[in-house]
Amino acid sequence: MTTTPTTLTYSLEEFLSRFEQKIDRQFAEVNQKIDRQFAEVNQKLEKMDSRFDKIEDRLTKLEIGQERLSGEIRALDEKLSGEIKALDEKLTGEIKALDQKLSGEIRALDEKFTGEIKTLSEKVSGIDKRLDNQEFINRGILVSVIIALMGGAAKLFDILPK
Repeated sequence: MTTTPTTLTYSLEEFLSRFEQKIDRQFAEVNQKIDRQFAEVNQKLEKMDSRFDKIEDRLTKLEIGQERLSGEIRALDEKLSGEIKALDEKLTGEIKALDQKLSGEIRALDEKFTGEIKTLSEKVSGIDKRLDNQEFINRGILVSVIIALMGGAAKLFDILPK
């Protein structure tokens, strides 16, 4: 069995041109697919870019807000520090004034009580002198009464010489 050889009726040029056309068509299809994929990727990238822009805007607004808040916090801190210092100075002054006032009042009370104690001491000394005088008088009267009683008893019992 022998087969008869097949004869090609195409020329090489014709075959290459058809082959080239097929390759061109396939490249065209591949290029179209790539172009569509590229267009889709570009759309997605543009969406992502817009989202990133929005995120960047929000971050910028946050940074600006944060700076404002930091400035306000610093201002409040300085204001409160000033008010605290003012209150501290005011309270210190009031405490010193009260201390001086109380010291003066304590000195005045001390002087008053000292004066009253001296007055009481003088009165006690005066009463002491009066009591001493009274005791002397009372002793003298007692001695006189005893002598008079003894003299009366002696006269009554006739003990005394006539």
